[in-house]
Amino acid sequence: MIVRFIAWLRSHMLFVKIACYIFLAGLLIGDLFIPRHHAHFIGDVIPGFWAAFGFIACVLIIIVSKWLGTAFLFRPDTYYTDVESSEGEMK
Repeated sequence: MIVRFIAWLRSHMLFVKIACYIFLAGLLIGDLFIPRHHAHFIGDVIPGFWAAFGFIACVLIIIVSKWLGTAFLFRPDTYYTDVESSEGEMK
């Protein structure tokens, strides 16, 4: 049953995207009507601040992760064969 539901969601991807956007917009609009009595942080006073903060933080995590991956982690496809051939030359 769950497989059929996932297949239906995949075949109606535009509907799923629109439903998610409407849900997110509803959350942001609903945030305007929530009373804020005792704000502990400046972000507690600004409507939609934590949604924007979370989105920006997520984007920054992705950008920094990609930079770290390309700068330090990724190796060329021939990395291990180059290491083995250079070790063979040393012997």
